[in-house]
Amino acid sequence: MKLNYTRTFFMGLAFLSICAFWQLYDNVIPLILKNTFGLKETVTGTVMALDNVLAIFLLPIFGALSDKTNTSLGKRTPFIIIGTLISVIFMIILPVADKGNNFILFVGALFILLIGMGSYRSPAVALMPDLTPKPLRSKANAIINLMGAAGGIYTLIMIKLLVNNEVRPDYLPVYISIGLLMVTAVIVLVLTIREKKLLSEMALSDSDNIEKIEELDNDENQDLNADVKKSLILLLLSIFLWFTAYNAVTTAFSRYAGEVWGLHGGSYANNLLVATGAAIISYIPIGIISSRIGRKKTILTGIILITISYIAGSLFTNYSPLINIVFALTGIGWASINVNSYPMVVEMSKGADVGKYTGLYYTFSMAAQTVTPILSGFFLEHISYRTLFPYAVVFSVMSFSTMFFVKHGDVKPIKKTVLENFDIDD
Repeated sequence: MKLNYTRTFFMGLAFLSICAFWQLYDNVIPLILKNTFGLKETVTGTVMALDNVLAIFLLPIFGALSDKTNTSLGKRTPFIIIGTLISVIFMIILPVADKGNNFILFVGALFILLIGMGSYRSPAVALMPDLTPKPLRSKANAIINLMGAAGGIYTLIMIKLLVNNEVRPDYLPVYISIGLLMVTAVIVLVLTIREKKLLSEMALSDSDNIEKIEELDNDENQDLNADVKKSLILLLLSIFLWFTAYNAVTTAFSRYAGEVWGLHGGSYANNLLVATGAAIISYIPIGIISSRIGRKKTILTGIILITISYIAGSLFTNYSPLINIVFALTGIGWASINVNSYPMVVEMSKGADVGKYTGLYYTFSMAAQTVTPILSGFFLEHISYRTLFPYAVVFSVMSFSTMFFVKHGDVKPIKKTVLENFDIDD
């Protein structure tokens, strides 16, 4: 049994478009809210948390709805098409509202845009396991994650090239470039992935394997013992804490770079490109290291690295090219954490509960990303922008403390291929 790499690549186009948009959202929306509409940091943080609040409700609803959908295009494809169309239309309205200083139009378009994005993320993610045999899903997920990273890098490059160095630049060109990418990606996906036909082929070829797997899952569906539950709770708390630290920095960095270092326009994107590039390059060695020393030790090392990077970042009172070393360290540290944390959660589950435990992972990571823009925004507004990195240090150290006492989920993984070392949750 071999993975169809070409098919997986085309399936991953939807995730590439999603990641390209969220990179734009995290970097540009806070600047518009602050520089155009004059919102204070706490209010800006609240707006930036809105997507995570909506996601907590929208992702399971539309995921379940797509499970029950049956059209000539399949279950997931209609949601991907309609969701992308709605999102692109309303995302182009945002820079127009920004230029016209129309706050009501901006907020209204943003709200519908977030609903549009939330309507097709779960169906887009579910397309891969729908059309990929279970034994091959790790390799397939690796390709999907790499494409997501490529989408994020594309956006950062477009920000660097198309956003001029002004406090209030014209963002329309960069929004159009991302919109065109999203539309093109989905058109190619629809033309190359005949979901309903492929799903029928999957049902015929894998029916025997699915029955055997389901029998094993039912046998394993038992409650966790007290020690494992304790480790799971500590791990989920650690996930919440390190996402609280990391997301505060990623959400506020474009504003921080302008206020503290005097970087305006798209110049701050260089630092984020360094962090993303360092993370991608480090996935393979991190996969090798974690297979030798274990997931927990690798995560703890990653927390130490990323905490050092937060401390170092706080020491730069003015911009210096040396800050790129700090961001490289951030990327490596975050990759060390991210590569191993989701597998540890799933390791504590039973076969039939993988979906449930995946949901727990997302619940805690999204909860952190809902709270931290508001909380960190309060400190930025009422104390100083210089509180950003110390804020991240505090929560990162707390995550080390809780992670240190996790006792389960650290089974050494089976030796992976080079590609499978990229298989991380996004």
